[in-house]
Amino acid sequence: MENTSDFVQKVQDNQKKAEKNKHQGKGNEGNVLPGKQHSTNK
Repeated sequence: MENTSDFVQKVQDNQKKAEKNKHQGKGNEGNVLPGKQHSTNK
């Protein structure tokens, strides 16, 4: 079983990665193409 400090370090690294990934893609919202709308053809 791993020791506590290794576990804490791993958790902190995962939190940093999650925070970094959450902020990716910001600043380009105006250039995003709209998604495909479902057609109403029957």
